[in-house]
Amino acid sequence: MTVQTQLQQAIASAQSVQASLTQFSLETQNQQAQTLFEQLAEQQKNIVTLLEGRYQQVLQEEPQFNQG
Repeated sequence: MTVQTQLQQAIASAQSVQASLTQFSLETQNQQAQTLFEQLAEQQKNIVTLLEGRYQQVLQEEPQFNQG
């Protein structure tokens, strides 16, 4: 498995976690839990952004990965 593939999978997984946290925040009636889920979703969004940045960096540093 290439680094590119691993990063793509990590990004997809991180996006899935973010979506789940957002959904949890919308479904809960507990205000404290809702706030917690919203904060966690925002943190997860930052993680996705970092992973996407690293992915772009790998593509620039390793042009052979950009052939797929």
